Amino acid sequence: MNRIDQCFEKLKQNGKKALIPYITGGDPKPDWTLDLMHTLVESGADIIELGVPFSDPMADGPTIQLACERALEHGTSLRQLLSIVSQFRETNTETPVVLMGYLNPVEVMGYDAFAKAAKDSGIDGVLMVDMPPEESVDVADIFKSNGLEMIYLLAPTTPPKRAELICAHGSGYLYYVSVKGVTGSAALDVDDVKQNLDRIRTQTDLPLGVGFGIKDGETAAKVAKVSDAVIVGSALVNCIAKQPDDLNSIKSDLVALMTEIRSAMDV
Repeated sequence: MNRIDQCFEKLKQNGKKALIPYITGGDPKPDWTLDLMHTLVESGADIIELGVPFSDPMADGPTIQLACERALEHGTSLRQLLSIVSQFRETNTETPVVLMGYLNPVEVMGYDAFAKAAKDSGIDGVLMVDMPPEESVDVADIFKSNGLEMIYLLAPTTPPKRAELICAHGSGYLYYVSVKGVTGSAALDVDDVKQNLDRIRTQTDLPLGVGFGIKDGETAAKVAKVSDAVIVGSALVNCIAKQPDDLNSIKSDLVALMTEIRSAMDV
């Protein structure tokens, strides 16, 4: 059983839902990412989604676009992020790490080289926003053969037939986008999320994580009641953006928000 499956199994036994924070790797400075990853775990993270900075993050709103710009200004690369995860694994062998981003940097490295390097560094899964399952069977096979879980997106607009295809090809967990639009773009409707998750559950036994639009303990608690995992991105990235030159202030803000969300989810 891989780390992601182990995580969800342990949470299920304890009657809890997964808290999955997202930060963009290298934001605001590559040297701080390792420290921030440990801070997230110490504040209640069950799985970490680590974003690969990309110059054209078309699914992301201004918050994560700016995070990518900050990271790229400091020269953050995919290989550098894999090295950071290797360092993370020196002291944390339990928390799953999912690499989230876009396909271009992976294509530049080469699929086989990336898959082997990701496995060796301790990456557990990948979510490539612009890599739909129907166009990536061969690539997905390379990733899966190296032990990487394939995590795909489902949206409110995904037709049932395509959802069936995504469920069949996904592994680890599925990422349900709670709102129409880019990250951080709108308020979520939990009743609508529940209806769509109930429909998706008839097509898969994979855990269902919900992201986009979750900004505080109140929204996280509502989503936790209808999902298996709460994914928080823009709200945490905003903590980094407020004082990008002060690591201690960033960590303090991350701890405060993560603790609020964790506590609300566990009530």
